[in-house]
Amino acid sequence: MDFQQFNDNERTRTVYRKSYKGYFAVGLIGALLGIVIMFFVLPYVKQDAAPEQNVSSAQSDTKSTAAASNITTVNVKNVNFTDAVNKTIDSVVGVNNLTQDNSFGGNGELQQSGSGSGVIYKKEGNKAYIVTNNHVIEGANQVEVSLKNKTKVKAKILGADSLMDLAVLEIQGEKIPKAAEIGNSEALKPGEPVATIGNPLGYLDYSITQGIVSNPQREIPIDVDQDQSYDWEADVIQTDASINPGNSGGALINVAGQLIGINSMKIAQEGVEGIGFAIPINTAIPIIEDLEKDGEVSRPYMGIGNKSLEEISLTDQQQYLKLPEKIKSGVVVLQVSPNSPAARAGLQERDVITSINGEKIENSIALRKFLYTKTEIGKRISVEYYRSGEKKTAPMTLQKQES
Repeated sequence: MDFQQFNDNERTRTVYRKSYKGYFAVGLIGALLGIVIMFFVLPYVKQDAAPEQNVSSAQSDTKSTAAASNITTVNVKNVNFTDAVNKTIDSVVGVNNLTQDNSFGGNGELQQSGSGSGVIYKKEGNKAYIVTNNHVIEGANQVEVSLKNKTKVKAKILGADSLMDLAVLEIQGEKIPKAAEIGNSEALKPGEPVATIGNPLGYLDYSITQGIVSNPQREIPIDVDQDQSYDWEADVIQTDASINPGNSGGALINVAGQLIGINSMKIAQEGVEGIGFAIPINTAIPIIEDLEKDGEVSRPYMGIGNKSLEEISLTDQQQYLKLPEKIKSGVVVLQVSPNSPAARAGLQERDVITSINGEKIENSIALRKFLYTKTEIGKRISVEYYRSGEKKTAPMTLQKQES
């Protein structure tokens, strides 16, 4: 399955040539007529037209008032983000990824291998907590944070999650003035003005771009493990505000200066050039809390290796799976882990899962998304599947996915 033109370049123009005498005669007659009209006709036209103009204006005002009561138009260029940026900018930091130089002839010293941004989302006691992107700190031997006053401090990585591209850092918080105010990303509407703030080390002190929300709930397929196949579908905020490489991990804010998203250049690379994407803060908060508390994200799992049915050839589907012709999508079980929820439920290799709790499961991404967003550890689910063409149902109790 594999994932009218108009040409206006040629125009014909005909040039008519007339004598200069003709032009002069016509121009003189036109000028005399204009003078006569100015003297005798215009005063009456002005008197008659004035009331009509007022009525027209009143009707126009009435229509405008009625329309204004239903539609609020925002000119993004005229939106002043100065106060919003000033409110948040102290909470945006630079994040520096340091790795040891272990190359031939290297001295093993730490050197910068990458940089990005982060947002201070909480200050508690003498500690401050920063959220950034996983890919910004991935592979780091040490992480350094650059504050607004140019101070650089060491940061501790509390946890990271590659699936959501989020990581949480901890720093000493005595000199941190405040954390960012958390907004509500679920309240965003298309056309709403937003701004991105980053602190890209090695580029600029601060990078700020402005735009609008193009789509508050966009789904983007992501290749998490870089194996040239999509294995996750990220729910993101799409904006036309540019997200530069150093802005990754920085803040997406609304006009109130509230944090509504975490910018991700990695997700932007999966999308279209010139379009920015941010992880909605409402989606990020549960992940952030897990990383801060446990150092990892606890997710339920079934205990199967699987592949989307659409990736299996029709010949193999008919020969090995023996599916009814009406079954066009689902997830094929390739292996079952011992003592897993799937093993206890009786699932076997070559079973084809088609729905869970009555919700259609079309492919591997849909299965993973259902497990991670619509259920939880310890919950009992009902799995509908086909085995050698026969429809079956099995109850299954999910358990925690081990690291």
